[in-house]
Amino acid sequence: MGKKITVGILFGGKSAEHEVSLQSAKNVTDAIDRSKYEPVQIKIDKDGSWSRPFNDLAVDVVFPILHGPFGEDGTVQGLLKLAEIPFVGAGVLASAAAMDKDVMKRLLREAGLPIGKFRSLLSGDKIPDYEELVSELGSPLFIKPANMGSSVGISKVCSKDEYQGALNEAFKYDCKIVIEEFIPGRELECSVLGSPHSVIEASVVGEIKPSHDFYSYDAKYIDDKGAELIIPAGIPAETSLRLREIAIEAFKTLCCEGLARVDFFLKEDGGIIVNEINTMPGFTRISMYPKLWEASGLSYTRLIDRLIELALGRFEKEKSLKTSV
Repeated sequence: MGKKITVGILFGGKSAEHEVSLQSAKNVTDAIDRSKYEPVQIKIDKDGSWSRPFNDLAVDVVFPILHGPFGEDGTVQGLLKLAEIPFVGAGVLASAAAMDKDVMKRLLREAGLPIGKFRSLLSGDKIPDYEELVSELGSPLFIKPANMGSSVGISKVCSKDEYQGALNEAFKYDCKIVIEEFIPGRELECSVLGSPHSVIEASVVGEIKPSHDFYSYDAKYIDDKGAELIIPAGIPAETSLRLREIAIEAFKTLCCEGLARVDFFLKEDGGIIVNEINTMPGFTRISMYPKLWEASGLSYTRLIDRLIELALGRFEKEKSLKTSV
C-alpha cells in the first residue's frame, strides 16, 4: 500500500461558532478512512493562536472545518492558497461572497434566483425609521449580522420597542447587518457536492421544524429538542427536483467548490425562496449536510473521502495553469 495522505484538520477559530467547529473536527477525525489518510489536528484558539506554527504545516491537504468569520470567509483560504497547500471547500471568492449575506443576495438576485426582500446597513449609516422598514419589508423583521452563521446575533423584531436592541445585537458581531422580510413557510435544506471541474450533485432535500420561535443558535446546538430534522422532506417530487436544481444554480452562481448547503423557504403557495448558502456548513455526524448525503447513499466516511479527492483534483488543475507570460 502507498504512503498515506496527511490531512491537516484545521478547526476552532476566532468566530462565535468556535464550539461548533470543535465538534465537527472531532467527528471528522473519528470517521476519516485511516487506511488512506493520516489526520493531524490543527487548532486555532479563540484568540487566534495556532496549536502549531503555520510554517510547520507538513501536510498534503487541509480540511478547514472553520465556521463563520476568520475561517469560512476567505481569510484562511487565501492563506492556504498563498502557501500552495490544497484545501477542502470553496476558494477565496466563493467563501467571501457567500459569507456576506448582503453580497450573496445581490449575486443571487442578479442571476435571477428567487430571494426575499432585504436591506443592508453599515454601522456608520443613518438608521432607518422602524415604520419605514415595515412599510418596505413588512412585519416582523429579521435583523442579523451580514457575516455570521449558526443564527448568531439574529433577532426577530415584532415591534418598534425591539428594533434598537436588535440592531445593537447584530452590530456586536459585524460592521454590516442585513434586515430581511419575514417569509412564512417551511424551512428546507439541500446539500451540494462537486466542482466546476467535475460533476456537481445535489442531495435529497431535508426539512427543519424548529420548536423555538425560529431556528436560533440554541435550537441548533444547545437544546437537543430545538428542532426536528425530517429527511427526506415530505414534499412533491417535482418540488424536490426544482429545489435541487436551484441549489446547484446557487452553488454555481457563488462560484462554490467542494461543498455547500443551500437553505430555502417553501411558501404555502409553492413559491421557493433561497435564504442563504453555507460554504462550510456544520459537519458533525448529526449535522444536516452529512445527514442529507447519507440519506442520498453517501456515507459520512466516503463523503470526507470525496471532499479530499475534490480538493486534490482542484490543486492539480490549478497547478497546471500558467502564472506568467
